[in-house]
Amino acid sequence: MIVKTKKILINSELECASGEALENFELMTDFYGELNKKKDNAVLVCHAFSGSHHAAGKRDGNIGWWDEFIGPDKTIDTNRFYVVSVNNLGSCFGSSGPLSKDKNGERFNNNFPQLEVIDWVESQKMLADKLGIKKWHLVIGGSLGGMQSLQWAVSYPKMVKKVGILAAAAKTSSQNIALNEVEREVIRKDSDFHDGKYLEFNKSPVKGLKAARMLGHITYLSAKNMDQRFGRKLQNTDSKIAEDIDFEIENYLQYKGGKFAESFDANSYILLTKVMDKFDIAHGYDDSLESALENIRAEVLVVSFTSDWMFPTSNGKEICLASIKANKKCSYIELEGEHGHDSFLYPNEDYQNAIKNFIESR
Repeated sequence: MIVKTKKILINSELECASGEALENFELMTDFYGELNKKKDNAVLVCHAFSGSHHAAGKRDGNIGWWDEFIGPDKTIDTNRFYVVSVNNLGSCFGSSGPLSKDKNGERFNNNFPQLEVIDWVESQKMLADKLGIKKWHLVIGGSLGGMQSLQWAVSYPKMVKKVGILAAAAKTSSQNIALNEVEREVIRKDSDFHDGKYLEFNKSPVKGLKAARMLGHITYLSAKNMDQRFGRKLQNTDSKIAEDIDFEIENYLQYKGGKFAESFDANSYILLTKVMDKFDIAHGYDDSLESALENIRAEVLVVSFTSDWMFPTSNGKEICLASIKANKKCSYIELEGEHGHDSFLYPNEDYQNAIKNFIESR
C-alpha cells in the first residue's frame, strides 16, 4: 500500500473555542488510496489521545496504529476509499502545537492556544475544503477520536454520510477528569518542568511524563486482561528495567512509560488531556444530548466494549438512545474486547465485520 504523508499549511485563521486564535497552522496528514472523480469516497480517520496521523502502513519500522483495519481488501478498503488521517493540532507529531514557533519566531511551549474537540473538527473542515472534499463517506475514530467523529456529525451534518463512534462518550466523566489532573500534576511537579518552559533550559520532565503515562496506561487496560497476561508473575531477573522491580506488571509499565516519555512532549500531554476534559457535546444545548443530536443527518454506528472501564458501555448506550429519541438512524454494538479501553485498536472478526458492513451499507 502506498502511503502519502504531507505537512499541509492552512493559511487561514482558526478561531478557537477558548477565544484565542491561530493565524495559520500546519496539519501533518497521511493519505491512503485515491480520491475518485466525484470526490465522494473520502474517509476521515480520527486518532485517540496520544495517536498520530500514522494510522496504517510501515514507517521507520513502526506499523500504523490501525494497520489491520486500513488497506487493500481490509476493513476500510483502500481499493475503494480514500482515507485521510490527520495528526491533531496540539500534538507533537508534526502538526502545529507547543513545539511549533509563533509569529515572533519563539516556541509556543505552554502558550499554545487551549483547544477543544470542536477546534480539531474546524481545522479538519478547513483541510477538507483545501482538498476539495465536500462530504465524507465516513468519519470514524476511537476514544478521543470517537468524540471527534460525534462532533463532526453535530457541527457539519451535511458533510458526513456515516459516523463511527468507537469506545467513546458524549462527555468526559468526572472520574476521567480527576485522573487526568493527577497525570498533569505529576508532570508539573517534575523539577525539570520549569513551568512549561523546559526546552529553554534544554530539559524535559521525563520522569513526570513517564509516571503520568504509567497511570494513564492502567486506565486503558482491563483487570481481566492484566490478570491473564501478568497475574502475579515475577519478572525475570535478566530483563528487569530496574533492580527494585518484582512483578512483570511493574516491569511492563516501567517499560511502556519510559518509551512513551522518549517520544512525546509534556506540554502536548497537558494540553491534550484538557481537550478531553472539556468535551461535552450537549454543552450549549441546555445540557440535552437529544437536542445536541437533532441536526445529525449521518447514519451512526456506536461500538462499546464490556471490558472498557474508561468509557463503559453505558456511555455508548447513552449516545445511541439519545440518537434514536432524536429520530436518527443509529446502530449499537457491544463487544467483550480483551484489552479494556484499548480494545478498539485490536482486530477481531465481529468487530471488523460490523465496521465493514456499516461502511458498505446503503
